[in-house]
Amino acid sequence: MIEPPQAPAAPPPVVADRPPQTPAQVRRRATLAGVVVSVLLILAIVLGSRLLRDFDSALLPYAVATVFLAFGVAYRYTVWVSAPGARRLFKQGWRAFFSAGNFRRAPTALPRMIATYLGFQKFLGARSHARWAAHQLIFWGCVLAALITFPLTWGWFTFTSSTGSGPGYEMRIWGFKILGFDALNAVGWLMFHGLDIAAVLVIPGASYFLWRRMKDRGAITGQRFAYDLVPLIALIVISVTGLLLTFSSIFLHGGGYEFLAILHMVSVVFTLIYIPFGKFFHIVQRPAAVGMQLFKYTARRKGEPAATAGAVTGAAAAAGVPGEVSADGLLGCRRCGRPIDTAPYVENLQGTMRDLKLDFDEWAEYCPRCKRVLRGTAYLTHVKKGFK
Repeated sequence: MIEPPQAPAAPPPVVADRPPQTPAQVRRRATLAGVVVSVLLILAIVLGSRLLRDFDSALLPYAVATVFLAFGVAYRYTVWVSAPGARRLFKQGWRAFFSAGNFRRAPTALPRMIATYLGFQKFLGARSHARWAAHQLIFWGCVLAALITFPLTWGWFTFTSSTGSGPGYEMRIWGFKILGFDALNAVGWLMFHGLDIAAVLVIPGASYFLWRRMKDRGAITGQRFAYDLVPLIALIVISVTGLLLTFSSIFLHGGGYEFLAILHMVSVVFTLIYIPFGKFFHIVQRPAAVGMQLFKYTARRKGEPAATAGAVTGAAAAAGVPGEVSADGLLGCRRCGRPIDTAPYVENLQGTMRDLKLDFDEWAEYCPRCKRVLRGTAYLTHVKKGFK
């Protein structure tokens, strides 16, 4: 029989990790981080292209756009990490990542989570198989395009003819020969059409999400044109113009190539500059989710007790002991005893709420159902007195 809920005890005073920063301080730190990262990228371009000897001046707009991209990512990421919740997630994720004890206990945990959350994104499959497939097409298409475009733009990769007139070519990285290939065989075709393959992957994935944004009521309700639709349109424009460049060079003997090249360049540059300040920024944020999942996984394996509750036996945990921690590290609801999450994760959430000066951090130790019950009880007691 469930006992009537009691008012949660006041949590002990906790000192925040650091005093809160003013917006001006955050902006200064973010600007400094952006400048440092941009300068490092410029140095990497100069050194990686052998003092610009391998740098293609025709790709200068793309290289400049990547410098702006580096500044924007560093600036936005610094601002994001400055928030209490993100800062705690960032610290706990890296602490779990560099923990030798975690690696000894579960050496395959990190590779498995990288493959699950970053590579195959299995959490999307639980929502919709079609959305998962479309997201995979976009993800792997963009990864392939980035692996080819960025090194070529920076002058790190070069393809030179080994015979003067072809078809033999050499691929060099930082001036060192990696492999030689024939432009007329399958390997050569894949080398010179990697971006076309990436475009073929991206177009159906982006088109599906664009179609869904036009038809699905749930998606239409909260969508914003600049935030939700522009990224998809930009991906389609980049992919289509890239394919048209290949079509022009093969079937039209270069007809309209200059116009298509300028249109393709403008779309790519716009997208690179847009990434840090739009929906694409979640690409940069996603690795933090891997760190947090690793933190939760290792906390559950260790079975660490919460600061406010002692560990109990497996039998008592199965019976559901309110406010206690089970042998596998799951904290029980203070009202019904059902598992909520790992005790360190709940403590991390409570610390974030205290940093934000929210006065209800103790409610993190209640399951969602009990929270609804307690809210309803409070409403009947204080708002609808005497209501039966």
